Amino acid sequence: MIGALAIDTYLPSFPAIAKAFEVGPVLLQQSLSLFLFTFAFMMLFYGTLSDSFGRRPVILCALLLYTLASFGAAAAPSYGWLLACRVLQGLAAGAGSVVGTAIVQDKFSGAAAQRMMSHIMMVFGLAPAIAPILGGWLQVSFGWRSIFIFLGAFGTLMIVSCYRSLPESLPSASRHPFHPVLIAANYLKVLRRRQFLLLGFAVGLSFGGLALYIGSAANFVMHILHLPETAFGWMFIPLISGMVIGSALSAKIAARVAARKIIWTGFGLMTTACVFNVSYNYFFVAEIPWAVLPLMLYAFGLALSTPAITLQALSQFPENRGLASSMQSFLQMAVFALVSGLVAPLLFESALKMACGVSIGLALSFVFWILGRPKAAQPEEQAA
Repeated sequence: MIGALAIDTYLPSFPAIAKAFEVGPVLLQQSLSLFLFTFAFMMLFYGTLSDSFGRRPVILCALLLYTLASFGAAAAPSYGWLLACRVLQGLAAGAGSVVGTAIVQDKFSGAAAQRMMSHIMMVFGLAPAIAPILGGWLQVSFGWRSIFIFLGAFGTLMIVSCYRSLPESLPSASRHPFHPVLIAANYLKVLRRRQFLLLGFAVGLSFGGLALYIGSAANFVMHILHLPETAFGWMFIPLISGMVIGSALSAKIAARVAARKIIWTGFGLMTTACVFNVSYNYFFVAEIPWAVLPLMLYAFGLALSTPAITLQALSQFPENRGLASSMQSFLQMAVFALVSGLVAPLLFESALKMACGVSIGLALSFVFWILGRPKAAQPEEQAA
């Protein structure tokens, strides 16, 4: 959750941070973009590091860096200092999702792994729902620095919890030697697997719809919907409710319904949401609740299909689960960063442009999945 919290909690404070450091909206957006780019970049390495040194030490070291960077951001005397701390936060925040996915692959397979991934998505989905509401309350009550103090306190809690309760899932005998040449060869092996790349981009592009709205959240809520900084829940609660419900359903049916059917259903629901979203914003001025209901349906379809597509990609490298998890997470977050950092500022002045942007991303996602989907039934696709 720490990555999602670092992205969403401070969004209501955008105007206050801009005023405090006298920066414009484009430069302010870089506090999110730099975080996301470093977040994505470091995901390339966490899986490999955990394959060599174990899952637990990597998570604990990353949590320590994240916590120190959060407290550093709270004390930032300048905008440059804040950006530097956001970069450090981004470098550290990806460990949980990458190594966590590898742990699932260590412990589970088939429908059980898909069910566990769905449960993880449910927990992950709580962060974007809670974060902007909590951030708005902290901003109004204590100012923007209190948000980074909260992130540091949460990081401290995670260090203690993981130190006491997170067991090591990768035995020493199963670890790979940390040889740069061998590691580079393994990366090339993954990058040469066309099917893996297609499935990775399929997940990333469908998540790009959420990235567009998350990257545009401050503008969408406060300028398009004309709501105050304490009203981010109007956007995030429907969006995350869709993710949580979709993840719960995906977990429940994982053992009974073939993965391919689940994925087709997810794409169908996301397409319906995009058609409604574009049509509504073409004919009407964006207002609550109609402007956010399509987001709930889109997130529901996304959460329903993503665990199955992710496992289709990761199952191709059972001997390098950490590295494959790193690459898949990197592709997803690289798209997320590009959309929220570069595309969002081009579209966030118009609800219709944002709706069209999500639709284009979904169409590309579907094409990539069609090209990369397994041609024959694989173990994770079998009904138990």
